Amino acid sequence: MSARKAERPDGSAQVTVEARETQLALPPEAVVFRKNGIEFLSPTALPCWTEMTLTVKSPGDKSRISCTGVVVSCLGNRHTGYHISMVFTGLSRQAQSKLSAWASYPPEPPA
Repeated sequence: MSARKAERPDGSAQVTVEARETQLALPPEAVVFRKNGIEFLSPTALPCWTEMTLTVKSPGDKSRISCTGVVVSCLGNRHTGYHISMVFTGLSRQAQSKLSAWASYPPEPPA
């Protein structure tokens, strides 16, 4: 997980990641948006190739982006947590545009 804080242009965003038996509500500082996916620290291991539903809530304009993703990497252990990397699948053009803007927005420099 990156040590930097990922701020969004419209303020922070709550991220919910959900699979059949797992649901995680992630604070904005725990998520790093990439062009084609996200990375986050999870207390629970998630098997590779698990398909999950993601909901990103923006407090700025109260909009939501819902999409699906597939876990492509899960590294770590139960003591330090698991670094999860997901790739988005089946994004609408509007969702892709918003998420790409968040991914390209430079985060604040580390303190």
